[in-house]
This record gives sequence, C-alpha cells and structure tokens, in this order.
Amino acid sequence: MTKSFISIVEIFTLYEVLIEIKSSFSFGIFNYANTEDFINHANKEKSLENLNSIIIAKKNNKNLLVSKKINTNSLILIDDVPIKINSLLDKINILFIKQKYDFQSQFIIKNYTINLNSKIISNQKNSLKLTEREIDIISFLKKSSIPQSVNALQNEVWKYSSGLETHTVETHIYRLRKKIKNKFNDDNFILSLKEGYKI
Repeated sequence: MTKSFISIVEIFTLYEVLIEIKSSFSFGIFNYANTEDFINHANKEKSLENLNSIIIAKKNNKNLLVSKKINTNSLILIDDVPIKINSLLDKINILFIKQKYDFQSQFIIKNYTINLNSKIISNQKNSLKLTEREIDIISFLKKSSIPQSVNALQNEVWKYSSGLETHTVETHIYRLRKKIKNKFNDDNFILSLKEGYKI
C-alpha cells in the first residue's frame, strides 16, 4: 500500500500545528490554501478516491462536499472551533485502519474493482454481484499472466485433480462471461483462447 497522507483544505492553522509535531506520526501532510486547488489536484490524480488518503476540511466547505471526485468516506469535517489535536489524531488513525482493511479486501483488474467482502465487481457506472466461485475464478486468473487450462482451473479453483467434468468449469466460465457482458457490455474481461482462459 502506498504511504498514507492527509490533505488539509483551507485550514492553514491546523496544517502549521501538525507540521510542528509531524515527527510523532508516519503520514505525509499536504496543505491546500483553497478548495479549487485541491479539486484541481484531485482531477489530475484521477483516482484520488482510491488512494490511501484523508481529507480534512471545515463542515461548511460546500465546494468540496459537492465534488464528485471526493470519496466522502475519506473526509474528516471539523467545526471552526478550537480543535483537540489528540482527538483529531485518533480519528485520523481510525480512518487509516479502515482504509487499510478496505484496501486489503479489494483489488483492481482492468477497469474493474472487485470487493472480496461484498462479492461485487464494479466500474464507474455499474456493479454486479458475484458468487463465491466466480470470485475464486477471477482471483485465480488474475494471478497468472498466461492462459489457464480447464484442468488448471479444476485443480486450483475446484481443488479436484480428477472426477470433475470439464463442462462444469466451462459452464461456470460461460455464465460468468455472459453476466459481465450483460452488465458491462464487455466481451473481453475473460478471454477464451485456444490455450485456456485469461484475464
């Protein structure tokens, strides 16, 4: 996972305080004098919502709250009152722990995010619920750079060395490819090649 960092938007005093005590924690700190600069940076990053980051801003920052680039689960909103630094650091640490858990329970393949907990594959427009077996198939194919045969899938996904009919594997993959085609209009997520299946 990339290094954790926080972005402080339009709260320069808080930035100054945290910079003074930055040796006490392991995350990086960025300061943005105005929300427009921060949103421009987010637009350049394109995947800010997926980064290991926390955004701290005032509760009345409407420009930030309406931005579609911002993951609201990464926001800490504070009132314009004296801030208890220890309490704020506790909130930051808890949010980083949650992000780490979420990061470990999902992975990205091509233009899709697979969430292992909810068993959902999604892109920016749609999402699709998968079965445990479908998640296992995708996870196995993701790990290999070469096409995988039906026998390899039998051994590694179904954990059978023999006794499983080949059409069982082929049927599962056919249904999975059809689900993805119907939901995302994507024929090329799992490729069916002469040597086997590949993502």
